[in-house]
Amino acid sequence: MRKMLSTLVRSGLAGAALLAASGAAFAQTAWVLPSAYPPANYHVENLMQFAKDVETATGGKLKITVHPSASLFKAPDIKRAVQTGQAQAGEVLISLHENENPVFGIDVVPFLATSFDASKKLYAASRPAIEKALDAQGLKLLYATPWPPQGIFTKKDVNSTADLKGLKWRAYNVGTSRIADLVGAQPVTVQAAELPQALATGVVDGLMTSSATGVDSKIWESLTHYYDTQAWIPKNVIFVNKAAFAGLDPAVQKAVTDAAAAAETRGWALGAEKTAAYMETLKKNGMKVLEPNADLKKGLADVGAKLTEDWSKKAGADGAVILDAYKKM
Repeated sequence: MRKMLSTLVRSGLAGAALLAASGAAFAQTAWVLPSAYPPANYHVENLMQFAKDVETATGGKLKITVHPSASLFKAPDIKRAVQTGQAQAGEVLISLHENENPVFGIDVVPFLATSFDASKKLYAASRPAIEKALDAQGLKLLYATPWPPQGIFTKKDVNSTADLKGLKWRAYNVGTSRIADLVGAQPVTVQAAELPQALATGVVDGLMTSSATGVDSKIWESLTHYYDTQAWIPKNVIFVNKAAFAGLDPAVQKAVTDAAAAAETRGWALGAEKTAAYMETLKKNGMKVLEPNADLKKGLADVGAKLTEDWSKKAGADGAVILDAYKKM
């Protein structure tokens, strides 16, 4: 009798342990977070750390799986996927969606903010409007991180904007398409994940992008020159589906926003740190890294003035508020 009782107790304890384990597993929330960039890119490394920080802070209650390299959704589709709940969170180059709302394109207005300090001020001035626009679309902004400054990649000397005429110019947002129009290049829409193939096949032979994207795509295998124009410093934004966020316990919500704040601080520091390293990588792989001459600077400044005027007209009152706040910083 005593032996049977002991067996029953042990069985009961084992059953309770299994029940507790299944309950713990059931309590875990799993999110997916798509990104368009390769695993070695610092934006994705930052995302991975963000996900790890959230899982640690929540004791495993929220697990975020990052899907890099546009493996889950292509770059232009990530935002819609999060809005519709196909993914709970996502990372996008915010200027991809300037056609939806001009405030999404403020950071790619050429020569408006040409240093990390200036770009951070522009972000602070524009964040309320960006948050409001995303909120209206069912999204909550978590954080934003910068790319290195944008320069021009070609396989020939560029001494003025006239030398850009006729190039098959990679476009990835409204601003880069407009630059092509203004300098007489041929805009070709190519997202980051497709750029190496486009370069290798000659679909693109000129572009304005960051040194980071140049390294990611091994651009030296196709092009030879890089002009450090520092035209603008674009940003990636990381956001979450509002309903998915609202479904979390308050403590888990706080863990997410705390980890996001840390990721934003880390991401801005990484952007500045990595820029110098990327430039050295370009040089080591045979790229001619050059400063733009006076004629090219003037031509690009004229393009920038035109695009600033265009953006201001499109953005209306919201744009005026942003630019006024930025000028006062």
